[in-house]
Amino acid sequence: MGTPHSAQFSQIDSIDLVLRTAREKFLVRPEKETRLWVKNSQGSFERLCNTRVTVLDAALKSGQLVVMEIRSKDGAWPSAQPQAGNNASKEDEDFQGQPGICGLTNLGNTCFMNSALQCLSNVPQLTEYFLKNRYLEELNFCNPLGMKGEIAEAYADLVKQAWSGNHRSIVPRVFKTKVGHFASQFLGYQQHDSQELLSFLLDGLHEDLNRIKKKEYVELCDAAGRPDHEVAQEAWQNHKRRNDSVIVDTFHGLFKSTLVCPDCGNVSVTFDPFCYLSVPLPVRHKRVMEVFFVSMDPRRKPEQHRLVVPQKGKISDLCVALAKHTGVSPERMMVADVFSHRFYKIYQLEESLSGILDRDDIFIYEVSGRSAICENSREDVVLPIYLRERTPARDYNNSYYGLMLFGHPLLVSVPRDRLSWDSLYHILLYRLSRYVTRPSLDDEDDGNEKANMAAKDSIPKPGHLAACSSQNLGPEQAGPSSGVPGGRRAPVNNSPGPSHWPPRARRKHLFTLQTVNSNGTSDRSNFNEDTHGVSSSSQPYIAIDWEPEMKKRYYNEVEAEGYVKHDCVGYVLKKAPVRLRECIELFTNMETLEKENPWFCPSCKQPQLATKKLDLWKLPETLIIHLKRFSYSRFSREKLDTLVEFPLRDLDFSEFVKAQNESASEVYKYDLIAVSNHYGGLRDGHYTAFACNKDSGQWHYFDDSTVLPVNENEIESKAAYVLFYQRQDVARRAQPQPDSSDPLAPPACGQPPNSEFMDVN
Repeated sequence: MGTPHSAQFSQIDSIDLVLRTAREKFLVRPEKETRLWVKNSQGSFERLCNTRVTVLDAALKSGQLVVMEIRSKDGAWPSAQPQAGNNASKEDEDFQGQPGICGLTNLGNTCFMNSALQCLSNVPQLTEYFLKNRYLEELNFCNPLGMKGEIAEAYADLVKQAWSGNHRSIVPRVFKTKVGHFASQFLGYQQHDSQELLSFLLDGLHEDLNRIKKKEYVELCDAAGRPDHEVAQEAWQNHKRRNDSVIVDTFHGLFKSTLVCPDCGNVSVTFDPFCYLSVPLPVRHKRVMEVFFVSMDPRRKPEQHRLVVPQKGKISDLCVALAKHTGVSPERMMVADVFSHRFYKIYQLEESLSGILDRDDIFIYEVSGRSAICENSREDVVLPIYLRERTPARDYNNSYYGLMLFGHPLLVSVPRDRLSWDSLYHILLYRLSRYVTRPSLDDEDDGNEKANMAAKDSIPKPGHLAACSSQNLGPEQAGPSSGVPGGRRAPVNNSPGPSHWPPRARRKHLFTLQTVNSNGTSDRSNFNEDTHGVSSSSQPYIAIDWEPEMKKRYYNEVEAEGYVKHDCVGYVLKKAPVRLRECIELFTNMETLEKENPWFCPSCKQPQLATKKLDLWKLPETLIIHLKRFSYSRFSREKLDTLVEFPLRDLDFSEFVKAQNESASEVYKYDLIAVSNHYGGLRDGHYTAFACNKDSGQWHYFDDSTVLPVNENEIESKAAYVLFYQRQDVARRAQPQPDSSDPLAPPACGQPPNSEFMDVN
């Protein structure tokens, strides 16, 4: 801190006069940027942000200490730099690189913010606006919709550091704190959407830099039969009466919205401003699903198949697609979702495929052609089969055993005339024969004695089985080894079962059979003595219970988990690339409003499902195009990884703009200047950016703190998410006229740079 100076001011003098006086006394050069702090009664310093207020309004008192801070040559304020940052190496202090080629440190899942900032930082006219301090005259500290100028100042600090040429990368911690303070959704360190952050930032910058200090009330008027150009001009003027900032000058355009009532034919035409275009991607009509086919032939391993089905198809379409690969009739298939060794859901043929997510494990089982799940049917019965292993439970005296599910469940067709425990045992032994070894005669006798002694108390006596609710758990369910995970989705029981079972045979060879519920658990208290057998009218699920010794001896786990891949698994559904023009055409197509969002017709005086059409009327200097890659529905959320082909130069909007200006064709042609990329899925994505440096004309790849030069042919990819285009006439106006004798004149971003004179970090 330098030698203090004293000065006298009137209470009606402005803070700007105090700042100019301080600059004169401390001999600060005109190009240096300064700001004032005042020391309060508690000994801490507060910013004097608004230099247009008076000394009286700022509550300054006689003898109060005012400190002037000078921005460093690297674009940072000394007060904003942490003490640890003062220990930077001499190499970093002397670093001098290309302005704008500066990375942003990832603070923890802040790649979405870094990507948006890099794109916005490479919009030439906006960056020049901040670098030349034109924003200082337009800071709006009293806008109730703004953020007291703090977002604009934080962004300005970031731009000045990035374009100082003195940093390889900077830490945007102050900016991140400001954003979280004014937008709570960005608090913390969760992953967010770069387009959502960009939308907030543009709106915040606009309100902080709005030249309209007091917004007047503006009544929106309908066209009422007037010419479009007259209504559009009125709408734009009304918009500018309340919104006038560098953001409006740079990014705002005008829509033409046409609504037609289906009843009375009333046409409503309005013109609305926009800041960016959110264009849809053409929806794919086909979907690729991976399933496992389980044959009735026990010798065949499960087969993995990759099937192409209609996007809005049904379960029956999935079976038809599989039938083409297996030769098995769709009528002999049952589809189930397997989760944690049990059936989460057994689907009906009429159900929609939209309820199945890509991450679900779908098994399709072959059943007999005359199978049915109806209890009163005379056909075969399909029984869901679970595998369980008896394991010691964590009890004080290890007095009882728990049962843990393992392996893959089965759907087995059983003739109704063979619904006895002994017959079912042999049917299941046959179905498991690929990975269950049959005991020899000596092993069978020895095994029977051991199995019967061990299972004497566990095999329920023949009797009547009442319905077992999953909420009423017996001792087997309560144990930690029951195999029912807590906090996960509960299975859905869609299969009714047979009403009567003949008495069960006591003597079992390798395993015992138990009637269970859809969770794979059972309650012993529900078993009662009865001479008519076991009834399971609401519980068709059967569990195969293994003793650990018998399972280890006769059950081959490696073989049980084995499967083969069908040739179709190697096939890849070729996704035809989509041109950006198609997305824009889809955006401007006519659509009918949904029932949840009707339009109130002023003529009919009632809500109507009107037809709506959006057209582009006025295009901004810098056009932001958001590709709607994330699709949300009632049952699923997915990311569309379709390749969108977009031009780097000469994107022509002349056929989409309704207000034609034939004298200036350049106002419809755009060149690409930046791209925000998103890699990965919904939960674990990563954001990066491509941007064209306004000074060198060279494209660079920004991945947090890493910055690398790239070729133009690397920019177009499936990861492209937000595109930034600059109008060609604006680019030519902003570019300084090169001297014919100056070989180092920078090329425009639409022109390939001359590598001979390019200095790349």
